[in-house]
Amino acid sequence: MIETDRRSGVTRVYREVGRHGLIAGSAGNVSHRTPDGMIITPSGCSADTLEPDALVAMSLDGTVSAGGTPSSEWEMHARIYQAYPAAQCIVHTHADACTALACLNEKLPAFHYVIANFGGDDVRCAPYVTFGTPELAQCAVDALEGRTACLLANHGMIVHAPSAERALTAALVLETLCRQYLLARSAGAVRLLTADEMLAAHERYKTYGQR
Repeated sequence: MIETDRRSGVTRVYREVGRHGLIAGSAGNVSHRTPDGMIITPSGCSADTLEPDALVAMSLDGTVSAGGTPSSEWEMHARIYQAYPAAQCIVHTHADACTALACLNEKLPAFHYVIANFGGDDVRCAPYVTFGTPELAQCAVDALEGRTACLLANHGMIVHAPSAERALTAALVLETLCRQYLLARSAGAVRLLTADEMLAAHERYKTYGQR
């Protein structure tokens, strides 16, 4: 039952990021941690046609136990699970605003207090490395230190969360923030929050929302 729930959760998240326009074609992937490693969307899949039984089950060292060929970015997911025990679900997309900012090779700065939702005072941008490589996986792990999201230069974005639902929300929020930042910057100089203002936001987040 738990395995079925994970598979349906990953499938639903992948379909939702597609429905919200965060992926085009097969440019994105979703995974969920399992006791034996992870399940991940297969290479070249479509958000419109993906079914739960098409997900690939594999260990974090790359050994496939069920399914076909995993996403080319499987190692980035695996390394994040290895580095961050709190990560249970990961979403990677080439969403428009995130990718646009990533193509400037810039971080998302503290222009809005919701940035605190990702664990720090900014969302870092990992340097460009060829997709699907161990080097990119390590760059993502480094950029995620103390964070739950990062941009990937000239590529896209990646987020992790304690559940599939929260990973989906994080992906949608990050895309919205990147779009808002780019809109604000196109209109003029953006006022960034101070360190004290961000500290206050972090404190508020400790008691924000449902517990």
